[in-house]
Amino acid sequence: MPTTSAGHPLDGYVVVDLSTGIAGAYCTKLLADGGARIIKVEPPEGDPLRRWSASGANIAADTDGALFSYLACSKHSVTVDPDNPDDLLLLEKLLTDADAVVWSRDSRITERPSLTADEIHRRYPHLTVTAITPFGLTGPWSDRPATEFTLQAWSGGIVGLGRGSPDQAPVHVGGQVGEWLTGAYASAGTLTSKIGTSGSGIGDLIDVSMLETEILCLTYYSVSFFDALKRPFRTTRAASVPGVAAAADGLVALGCGTMQQWFDLCVMVGHPEWIDEESTLSITERANQHAPDIYAWLSEQDVAGIRDFAGALRIPNAPVIHGANATEQDHFRERGSFTKNPRDGFDQPASPFRMRPAVLRPPEPAPRLGEHTHHYRIGPGRERPPATKLRTGEDLPFAGLRVLDMTAYWAGPSCTHFLAMLGAEVIHLESTRRPDGTRLIAGVPVTEDQWWERSPIFSGLNTNKKSLTLDFQTDRGRQLLRQLVGTADIIVENYTPRVLDQIGLDFAGVHALRPDAIMVRMPGFGLDGPWRENPAFAYVIEDASGLTWLTGYPDRNPLEPYSLGDPNAGVHALNALLLALEHRTRTGDGVAVEVAMVDAALGIAAEQVTEYSAYGNTLQRDGNRGPTAAPQNLYLSADVDEFGRNDCWIAVAVATDSQWAGLHKALGGPEWALDPALDDAAGRRLHHDLIDTELAAFFLNMTSDSAVELLCDAGVPAAKVMQPHRTTEIPQLTSRRFYEQVDHPVNGPAAHSTTPIRFTDNIDHFHRAPAPLLGEHNLQILRELGLTDDEIDALQADGIMGTSPDR
Repeated sequence: MPTTSAGHPLDGYVVVDLSTGIAGAYCTKLLADGGARIIKVEPPEGDPLRRWSASGANIAADTDGALFSYLACSKHSVTVDPDNPDDLLLLEKLLTDADAVVWSRDSRITERPSLTADEIHRRYPHLTVTAITPFGLTGPWSDRPATEFTLQAWSGGIVGLGRGSPDQAPVHVGGQVGEWLTGAYASAGTLTSKIGTSGSGIGDLIDVSMLETEILCLTYYSVSFFDALKRPFRTTRAASVPGVAAAADGLVALGCGTMQQWFDLCVMVGHPEWIDEESTLSITERANQHAPDIYAWLSEQDVAGIRDFAGALRIPNAPVIHGANATEQDHFRERGSFTKNPRDGFDQPASPFRMRPAVLRPPEPAPRLGEHTHHYRIGPGRERPPATKLRTGEDLPFAGLRVLDMTAYWAGPSCTHFLAMLGAEVIHLESTRRPDGTRLIAGVPVTEDQWWERSPIFSGLNTNKKSLTLDFQTDRGRQLLRQLVGTADIIVENYTPRVLDQIGLDFAGVHALRPDAIMVRMPGFGLDGPWRENPAFAYVIEDASGLTWLTGYPDRNPLEPYSLGDPNAGVHALNALLLALEHRTRTGDGVAVEVAMVDAALGIAAEQVTEYSAYGNTLQRDGNRGPTAAPQNLYLSADVDEFGRNDCWIAVAVATDSQWAGLHKALGGPEWALDPALDDAAGRRLHHDLIDTELAAFFLNMTSDSAVELLCDAGVPAAKVMQPHRTTEIPQLTSRRFYEQVDHPVNGPAAHSTTPIRFTDNIDHFHRAPAPLLGEHNLQILRELGLTDDEIDALQADGIMGTSPDR
């Protein structure tokens, strides 16, 4: 395989960025990393992100904020005054010459009727227009006010997987993660459209919903779980034990994702008598039962000793990372996980994925405001190649691609699932000795018939795929696996690094079998570095990247989000894979892709490192408050929840002065809110406790439905804190057909989430077939490899393949 770059995957691809905020900026950053020319169009006063600092750092008038400087690397800046006809002609020229537009509301430019997403798509049909909005462009809530915080509440992500303690309000995931995740999906949607519309001369309208993104990334297929098994995945909040714990010299993170890890933890803390293989209690219940003793033991040990002991026992563990200590970690230093900002010199994350050949563009300096305006004003227009084929709208973007899916759990399958929903043939490889672990996450007794087929989580991640079982620990299994690799366009795997290395199917081995194959490897901590062999569950990745640090209350240890480490890695792997496809299309060559889960997480936690390196400020968790709105918090309502508890909450976030005026009106014009000290955001933040006290008293006498209706009608972002299995009750999701009914042959029908993206062709059904039964396609796939029925029977007799787990 070539080791030198033949250009960047997106060379010649021109994107006009009409977005504001993190989501659009991160979308175009990922495209810029792939080589696209990004023309950021700003009003004369500039994108508000130029003045942004989450820590409130003082940004000099002639400089830009560190976050902007990071996200705008390698882009161009053009200023357009929407009230100036000559500037509008310049923008028309840019749109005529471009291939794609990334668009969001809330700017003086996109507020013009002629520059809505729909109108741009109508006037410039060659463009792919990627629109990023809170709820989507269509549906009854399309114009409803929202912030990332209120969308977390609607998504069920604030309750999520039972994060936190029942003695406090539930707590959101800190760090504006919904913005970053939505940006990653928007980039993937744009690249998907580029592939699907190639040569047609007709673009797409890519409609990306932040709400739907947060449902996919902050909840664990809770709707499918509830529909199929008639019980919620979680009913109470409980602290993860150990989770983040205090050691003698600092914080350390430990987790138990499997029963074996719980048994090993019992041994580590000196209580092997806690091991009870006959107990019916869950891992969480057992850990909480012994929490005082576990924490007492940990408090007497130092962090390094705990991590060494845990690592030897294969117990997931990590340091608790934040902005001040991230760049000091030996693993990140050895892997080059951070780099210097090319213009301003502060530390920033390196690319969230790596490729060989080195086809990604190294970051170039961010532009000063309007730096390239004159260049584009006087420059000649761009010649557009003629369309070479008509677009029928019948073919899905990835039709004709064969994907060998050697992944398990959540991160890898979520990447390949997107490909399967959009037309690829995806073969999900398991073995009867080690089925995909999500088949076991249902709490279904092993005495039940076909218990391994009952997991709604496996179902939610694997529709449209085929299932092949193959034990490649045997010589014959490895031989067949190599044959299968030779038929695949794409191989995706997320085993620990040593698994494929030991059988000669690393990058070099795969490309020897098929030189044009794209191989995506998704190790937790990467293929090299001191932490290479560390077990990597989502929560450990969150601990090791800073995502945990910003989640929780300031007077307690941080809380693991316990979800987004996996799907975040999945959507970044998807972006990397799509860039690799572009490279293969240009050159005919295969690509080796490494997407370490921790690198993807560092990418969306970037603000912590940039704030500390640029300004010396360590961002801190603050419960349900945050840097973008004040007041922002959860308030108890008068409702009783479905479990009989007084535990129903309203999310409120006031991000602008006009929203504050709307809140004042909705509350009936109370005297306390007229205090001049509350007239601006700084004053409201300073007096947040007072505002919280007043709002808590007001909402305590209202139902959550009536309170949210009152506030939204007044233009105030507000939401109910939804139980994640109840999001099917949101009319916006029904209107956009986010959930589809899938009839599983064992579980029966259940609602399944789709994608947070709607395409111009408005795909009727993303789920065309239920998740496969274990080994369901063994005969079909092995016959395609040339095996006779007798040979297949012999494989089954020898235990190399099968349709039920070995016990």
